[in-house]
Amino acid sequence: MIALPRTLALAAASAAAGLALASAPAVAEEAEKSKGEVKLEKILEGRVAGEPQRCIRDFNNRRLRVIDDTALVYGSGKTIYVQRTKNPQDIDRDEVLVVRRFGSSQLCRLDVVTTVDRLSGIYGGAIFFEDFIPYTRVEDSDT
Repeated sequence: MIALPRTLALAAASAAAGLALASAPAVAEEAEKSKGEVKLEKILEGRVAGEPQRCIRDFNNRRLRVIDDTALVYGSGKTIYVQRTKNPQDIDRDEVLVVRRFGSSQLCRLDVVTTVDRLSGIYGGAIFFEDFIPYTRVEDSDT
């Protein structure tokens, strides 16, 4: 009879440990957000994602923000476009993006952009675009 309470105590301890482990990933996920993800979240506050776009118009004066290891953000104002790329860990604001186009005024999903180190001019690698996600600022309807 003494073994029964001990078994129950072990079972209760195991259950409690299991519950603690089950909630651990959610806490760890919040703690593991990179600085880039936090920065992107701030940029996207108050905006709603739209349908992915294969191409966007690229005007020479369009603002480009590079968020290290996370995304490229094109545009300003009401709608901005986020480009996560196939390998976001290759995005580095210390490198210059080199886009080779032949008469096109668009950036497209399958475009390959090379990078060059800003100081040395040495080739850094390639960035492969994915779809561009538009984020539009939500208008307040409190009029």
